Amino acid sequence: MSSSIHQMKLSKVPFEKIANGSKVIESRLFDDKRKLINVGDRIEFTQSDDSSKKVNMKVKALYRYATFPELFSDFLPTYFGGESKELLLIEIEQLYSKEEQIKFGVLGIKIEKE
Repeated sequence: MSSSIHQMKLSKVPFEKIANGSKVIESRLFDDKRKLINVGDRIEFTQSDDSSKKVNMKVKALYRYATFPELFSDFLPTYFGGESKELLLIEIEQLYSKEEQIKFGVLGIKIEKE
């Protein structure tokens, strides 16, 4: 079975947390692009303000939820690179509106270094 490679951009702090292994679940909307991700695939994360910085990760598990609060309630906030569920929600809702969450649902992507 062949695996796909997906591209995702991250701002500096989340990128560094993934690169150093302190963030093990990336959270995204479950949009058309994310529906293509399968366990065993690879994701190449690129730092959005420095495209020379890249890290490759392997997808270990996928967690589908209706909203980010539901996703965050089932895992420790440190898995997402955060200090608390409240701070995670503030950060994620600056990126994705409640309307988008309802429209697409959300996805937690458990990753590890290859």
